[in-house]
Amino acid sequence: MVIHVVRQGESVYSIARRYGTTAAEVGYANQLQNPETLSVGQALVIPVQQVRHTIRRGESVYSIARAYGLRPAEILAANPSAGGRIYPGQQLIIPFPNEMRGSAVVNGYITGTTESRLRETLPYLTYLSPSFFRVDGAGELGRDFNVDTALSAEYSTANLLTVANTRPDGGFSSAAAHAVLTDQEAQDNFLDNLLRLLETGPWYGVNLDFEYVYQYDRQSYNQFLRRLTDLLHTRGFLVVTALAPKLSDSQTGLLYYAHDYAFHGATADYVILMTYEWGYMYGPAMAVAPLNQVRRVLDYAAGVMPAGKILMGVPNYGYDWTLPFVQGSAARPLTNVAAVTLAGRVGAEIRFDAAAQAPFFNYSDAAGRRHEVWFEDARSLKAKYALIQEYGLAGVSFWNLNSLFRTNFLVLESMYSVEKVI
Repeated sequence: MVIHVVRQGESVYSIARRYGTTAAEVGYANQLQNPETLSVGQALVIPVQQVRHTIRRGESVYSIARAYGLRPAEILAANPSAGGRIYPGQQLIIPFPNEMRGSAVVNGYITGTTESRLRETLPYLTYLSPSFFRVDGAGELGRDFNVDTALSAEYSTANLLTVANTRPDGGFSSAAAHAVLTDQEAQDNFLDNLLRLLETGPWYGVNLDFEYVYQYDRQSYNQFLRRLTDLLHTRGFLVVTALAPKLSDSQTGLLYYAHDYAFHGATADYVILMTYEWGYMYGPAMAVAPLNQVRRVLDYAAGVMPAGKILMGVPNYGYDWTLPFVQGSAARPLTNVAAVTLAGRVGAEIRFDAAAQAPFFNYSDAAGRRHEVWFEDARSLKAKYALIQEYGLAGVSFWNLNSLFRTNFLVLESMYSVEKVI
């Protein structure tokens, strides 16, 4: 696999010819909504392992390597019979082997999608967290979403029952979490309801997403987690918890303090770090998951919990902000495919931020308002996936996979084999 960044004057047809494939293959791999329109700076995944290049007069190993984004040594190693001597008309193998770095555990949240999208997604998942059950202050569980879990078994993907302290009208309820964590009757009722669901459904374990927990409930959350894991482990169920992206144990704020990294890391089977939403709907324009900020979270987390239990959160979306940012205004969420399609429609050049390792572009709408769009592409995903090996992480967790982003899976499988547990 190779990642090609579009240059001025290139078309999907010229790029396909260069790599010995077809425009249809390039279009399919990248879900090009309008193959006739590419944006300068757009990253394309080209699903090829090698290309045969016929040398033209004036070319050198160095110039050929530069044209394909490789090192001269890589081309020479793939063509040992050339002996370092090349001539016009000679064919060279240009290698683009997958950069396999081991295996990874992959979790994906889904709140709703089509069967065809789910079938494309499940082969790349260890765990599917397919539906939120919300818990109220009495420990009762209500279903928020319906997703078909029956397909998972066909692809050896295990289902995790996801429970969150959400309200029926949206958002998280600190009061509901407080009740379940501190009221014995509510907690007993919750655990009874949870066990009943786990034992009667196609569930491999539970994915606990308690957010905005009161600061004074930190120890109660720890005690509850201990009770939950002891109970579920005796019945053979997995326990996964989702935690806010912290930089220190003492980090204050309703979203952070009650999430005890060290305790969750020692107690749960896996911990999902929600390493996204630096750029968020009601904030100023910036990358959703800038790599430099993700690193700061991982630096702290890997120092207080086993890195082999960490699933790094990866966003599957972007945002379109109207400029200048006004407090209280909201950005428009959009899929990664929609972001690239928008860039092509408005004629924007896509740029890549080196610190954030993320793509972005600017444009003006029909009313003359300036916009800034940040999203994920093959380059940003490759940079994130490299952190799995660097930190010794268990793997990644996607929020969320409702929309298909085929590029994501092509990059993932070029670097890691997905672990399966069933």
